[in-house]
Amino acid sequence: MLQITERQAYVPRFALFQLGFRIFFLAASVFAVLGTALWTALYSFQWNGLPMAYPAMTWHAHEMIFAYALAVIAGFLLTAVKNWTGLQTLQHYPLAGLFGLWLLARCLPFTGLPLSFTAVADLLFLIGLLGAVARPILRVKQGKQAGIIAKIGLLLVANTLFYLGLLGYWPLGTVLGLYLGFYLVIALILTMGRRVIPFFIEKGLGVPFAATNYRWLDRASLILFLSFALLDLAWMSTGNPLLAYMLAGLALIQVFLHSLRLRGWYHPLIWHKPLLWVLYLAYVWLVLGFALKFISLVWGSSPWLAVHAFAYGGMGMMTLGMMARVSLGHTGREVANPPAVVGVLFAILALGAGIRVFMVWWLPDAQAIWILAAQFLWMAAFAGMLWVYLPMWWRPRVDGLAG
Repeated sequence: MLQITERQAYVPRFALFQLGFRIFFLAASVFAVLGTALWTALYSFQWNGLPMAYPAMTWHAHEMIFAYALAVIAGFLLTAVKNWTGLQTLQHYPLAGLFGLWLLARCLPFTGLPLSFTAVADLLFLIGLLGAVARPILRVKQGKQAGIIAKIGLLLVANTLFYLGLLGYWPLGTVLGLYLGFYLVIALILTMGRRVIPFFIEKGLGVPFAATNYRWLDRASLILFLSFALLDLAWMSTGNPLLAYMLAGLALIQVFLHSLRLRGWYHPLIWHKPLLWVLYLAYVWLVLGFALKFISLVWGSSPWLAVHAFAYGGMGMMTLGMMARVSLGHTGREVANPPAVVGVLFAILALGAGIRVFMVWWLPDAQAIWILAAQFLWMAAFAGMLWVYLPMWWRPRVDGLAG
């Protein structure tokens, strides 16, 4: 992301609502800790001392997509769109209002109020985000960003389907909305990963290196992932075994395509740069997700292994890495010299992903222990993120520039 270098006449002491990444990265990190702590209590310790508007498992799945991941996406896009277009995105009271809708939607399921209240707040947040992202892009007529707008719009559709299911209007909508939202988040990660990972590697290694990209692969991977997601939704809707075999084939093809992409981006020096290897390893986890999806369809292993490879490994590591990087760059700090502890936090999350997927797969008799360990490692990584980055988020840029 290119940086805006406008100097502001007045530098506020409290900068949390100066630009979208600040408040929404904070929100995502706090939710990653507190939301997972609640999920650990509900799932691992069977605690039932809190009223919930819908089942705990459904809450966990929904909130990891539409609370955590969307908070990161909101923070990233509200910051990136300003750079892409040169136009100011939400800040101050409008930004606080959008965050307030996000926060309200997180709290309402535990108040005892009708679920429709939660649905309205959650959907209004997405409508507000869609408008905040689309308006500057449309004003400067950046057609190349149309895909980003479309994905946010489809996330609104997915969340609407989810609530239509929960409210009893279309029962199938719950699972279809969840998986449509899940695959849209993965699509956004794949899209942004293709844009930024090779660029970051080329600029961040400190040695001459040109990442290899293939135009045919870019087109093929986009079409194949769209087909994969739609086919999975169709299979969930119909249960047709033929669709399962077709889905397995698409998953396997994507393993090879994305592995080829990773090969073109690889340089051994990335392992000396935490802000590079975390993004690269996150992409590796996405490839493992496709591989585990294939294995689950062909050999009948647990489908949750693929889900958590995508979510814990791919989504978790990519979002943590991007938050760490964007926060440094947009607070006027050196991206090339992150805090030393950042690499430790990334390693903790990588360990948690490995435990959640591979230890659960290889030693399923101890599944409860592995899941609990993975939950605590996730919380530890994001608690560390909060400890390191909270002062950066609420204080103004160190270089006195706006943002």
